This record gives sequence, C-alpha cells and structure tokens, in this order.
Amino acid sequence: MITENPFGYAKLYTLENRKGIKVQISNYGGIITSLEVPSPSGRIIDIALGYRHLTDYTEASSNPYFGAIIGRFGNRIAEGKFTLDGKSYALAINNGVNHLHGGKKGFDQILWKATPSLIDEVPTLTLNHLSPDGEENYPGNLQVTVIYRLLESNTLEIDYCAVTDQATPINLTNHTYFNLEGEGHPSILEHELQLFADRYTPINSDLIPTGEILSVQKSPFDFLNSKMIGKEINAQDQQLEFARGYDHNMILTQEKNSEGLSKVASVKAPLSGIQMEVSTSEPAVQFYSGNFLDGSLKGKQGKAYGFRSGFCLETQHYPDSPNQPKFPNTILRANETFQSKTRYQFR
Repeated sequence: MITENPFGYAKLYTLENRKGIKVQISNYGGIITSLEVPSPSGRIIDIALGYRHLTDYTEASSNPYFGAIIGRFGNRIAEGKFTLDGKSYALAINNGVNHLHGGKKGFDQILWKATPSLIDEVPTLTLNHLSPDGEENYPGNLQVTVIYRLLESNTLEIDYCAVTDQATPINLTNHTYFNLEGEGHPSILEHELQLFADRYTPINSDLIPTGEILSVQKSPFDFLNSKMIGKEINAQDQQLEFARGYDHNMILTQEKNSEGLSKVASVKAPLSGIQMEVSTSEPAVQFYSGNFLDGSLKGKQGKAYGFRSGFCLETQHYPDSPNQPKFPNTILRANETFQSKTRYQFR
C-alpha cells in the first residue's frame, strides 16, 4: 500500500509491501527518509540514515545528502568547468574549488511534483521536475522523472528518465546512507562487502579523477571476494589518505542480465543478519564509507552519526566525465532519452 502524510511544507509518502518492508520518501529532494527491513529474527530495523523532521534537512549547517536524488550531475566536476560543443560553462562551486552533486541547489533541495499510485498492486511514487535552462548554470531545459517502486520480492527499485531540449551533462543517482545494523549504530566497518568491480578511477587530493583507470588487484580496493569494509580501510595507501577512506568510483564488471542490469554489490551485517544486494544499468558505483560524518548530526533516534557510521553505493557514470574524454559519455542531447535503473534487494 501507499499513504501520504504532511512533512512540513512537503509530503511524506509511505510505501509498504506484504513482507514487512516499508520505505518513506519525501517529495522534498526525493529523499528516502527511512527504510525499514525485517531481520532474520523478525526485528524491524531502519537501515537508512536520515532525520525525523523536514527542517532538519532544510536547515542543516552541513548537507550530507541523506537519501536524496542527486542531479543534474552526481559527483564532482573539476572547478565546475566544462566545454560542450565549443562553448564553455562555469557551474556553481560548492565543494572546495569543485562542483558537487548538482551545485548549491541541486535536485536534493527542490520540491518535486509527486504522484502516488498502485500499479499492478505495486506501491509506486512518481516524481517529476523541470530543471530550467541555466539552473546552476547548466544548459537546456531538462525534464526529469524518478520512479520509486517497492516490489513483493523485497526490492526497492528506482527508475530515472530525462529528456532535454539542449545538450547537457547528466548523471543521476540516489545518495542513501545505509547501516544494515540500524541507523544510529556507530560503525559500518564490520559489514561484509562484495563489490563486483574489477577497476577503479584514482583521484587527486581534491577528489577529482586523474583520468587513469586502475585494477583493484593487490590493493585495498579489491572487494571481488567478500571482506569487511574496515579490513584495509586504514592501510597505508595514498588514495585512502586523499579520501579519508573509501570515496571512489568503482567500475563494474559489466556482466549484464537479460534486463540490462549488472550486479553492483552484496552487503551483509553480522549482527542483524540483514543482507542487501544491489544491481544497476549504470557502468559504475561510488563507494563511500561515510568519512565526513563527524558526530555533529543526530538522526531519527537522537543518536549522533559518527565517523564511518553509514556507507553509500551511488550507482552512476564516472565523476568529472565532461572533462575526461576517455570516460563513458554523460552528455544528453535533444531528442535523446536518458534512462537508468537501480535495484536494492533485501534478504
């Protein structure tokens, strides 16, 4: 079922299936504010970091993008600059000297038009937004649709679709922070992670890709076989030092199924027993280990979100792609349609 309730000046939509999974999504930022999953013991656990009130999202002194839709361009663009069809663009700078996650007012901060529905008994929330030409200095009028579905297979599915009247960069994703032991649990370092990525894009000290593509073999970035997130996170490695842990674009092995989806990751929490499997049509994922959480923000239970108390798996194209000709294309042109799908399945 799907229900609607007030959430400050926005709305909060609750999607529930028959197996005990419940997800709450606001039309402000398309934010997943909670995701309740039954553990093997039957205990219901909220595994998504976030806040109880809308004002906590709108007035936070720092913005960690809890649960939000990210756009127009997820991740970083170096110095906010790129050239497209011979014209130079200067985007808003909001992360040091760089452009991050759509700028000073990205898709995480706008009020989406929401349409709740039951489609073939599947609770569905459709969000629409017209990003006008020049918003955050991006070119073109971009019409975006994001659809959340909660399936009986204990799967949360997110579909992204966009069209434009002028060529523009696009890289849409969702920025949910997970802790499968429950939001407010102090660490994600004992989670067992298998990441189906055999290469990654190294970064410089500003967290911008260098343009290289490296193998994960014989490095702390090798999660091809399941291991604890914390096993090598403090290894002496310049890449880990730059990011204060994992905050890297991991390139998927591209073994796609009949639906065009690749496996991204399998994550399991040792105490709760909850397991999450992620798949996507995107070529990569940003694996982020919550390195900039510092305890200053308190979540729904009033517990501080400390260092590495949540992780993100942001399915995506590569960061800074408009400035990296060897990376997969992220330019959407008029009369083309951007489409992407990501699934989170719980066991």
